[in-house]
Amino acid sequence: MALTLISKAFAQDQAIPKKYARAGENLFPPLAWSGAPDSTKSFALVVEDPDAPSGTFRHCGIANIPAQWTDLPESAETAPDRAPRFYKNDFGNARYDGPQPPRGDRPHHYIFRLAALDVPRLSIPDAAGINAMWAEAKKHVLAEASVTGTYQTQ
Repeated sequence: MALTLISKAFAQDQAIPKKYARAGENLFPPLAWSGAPDSTKSFALVVEDPDAPSGTFRHCGIANIPAQWTDLPESAETAPDRAPRFYKNDFGNARYDGPQPPRGDRPHHYIFRLAALDVPRLSIPDAAGINAMWAEAKKHVLAEASVTGTYQTQ
């Protein structure tokens, strides 16, 4: 079985609800996955907008998600008993920051990428940011899955 990733908040290639955008409530959307390889020791996640005017823009980076987890709840950064480790995004915040494409742009695509890793932890300092975290994660990928939503500022 292949690794799969879904969100109850939006379907593949469909619009992300405003409550998950920066202009809305800026909540992290709920995600769930299945089919991780048996040898998975942890997960890493990145959320990126490849349609940003300056090139791919990363909205969220999470590492050291325990191997036994199969989901991240809505607003995962505030989950009291299982808040994962967030890295600084391209806004400069160590949290999720939702879609915020320029007004008038066509809909942007927001790709939520989950990687099953062969290591229990990535030893990347928080200050290193998403790019360094994801580069290190890519060295340890056993499987990867993604779900893509769209968003357009009205």
